[in-house]
Amino acid sequence: ILRTRYKKNLLKYFGRFSPQARANVRTVTMELNFYYQDIVRACFPNAQIVIDRFHMIQMLTRSFNSLRVQVMKTFDKRSRQYQLLKSPWKLYLKKFDELEKVHPRYNWHYKDCLTQAQVVTEGINANTALENSYNLMQDFIQAIETGNTQKLKSLINCQDQIGTLMHKTLLTFKHNLTAVLNGAALPYSNGCLEGFNRKIKQIERTAFGYSNFTNLLIRIRLEENQYKEKEPNSLLMTA
Repeated sequence: ILRTRYKKNLLKYFGRFSPQARANVRTVTMELNFYYQDIVRACFPNAQIVIDRFHMIQMLTRSFNSLRVQVMKTFDKRSRQYQLLKSPWKLYLKKFDELEKVHPRYNWHYKDCLTQAQVVTEGINANTALENSYNLMQDFIQAIETGNTQKLKSLINCQDQIGTLMHKTLLTFKHNLTAVLNGAALPYSNGCLEGFNRKIKQIERTAFGYSNFTNLLIRIRLEENQYKEKEPNSLLMTA
């Protein structure tokens, strides 16, 4: 656990390992951050960069969600299209195969009885760019899950009308094409590390920050049960 994420500190830390040890590193999994990619290339010359699948899907869903809000605001707040795009917003971020397609339910927002699949279908039909972006997002997620790199290439080079932010996301993937394809083809993920980082951030929030870095390390190790509890005093036990 390092104190900061500054480049000089990271280079100094990894520089403590021998060149032979660093040359043996084959893969490094990370998010789409060019700052870290420079560090990997400097410290691990033989390593392949693997973009974590979670971060790719996260970027796509955020881009689509921004476009959904943008399209939604073009309609009147009392209109059916506005309500279909606003209240059931979580349905648009789920995989289409997981949506309910048999049992319709009444919703008082748009005053109709529809299944989840019908809600999403009617909502994306309100705008061509929104529909294209939704289909691209669904195909991208499926390609990642199946490891279909050829499908990913064609999706990244998509020329359909998909909105500005979604286009920027695909352009980012295109600039990191090899690492993105590695993320789909290889089984590696930094999910465990992301979960540990999340726990550290939660510890800091609970304590409203730590002015002493050593105390923070001790607290992290206590939460991870890395400190053994002291054996009870035998005199206290007899008393």
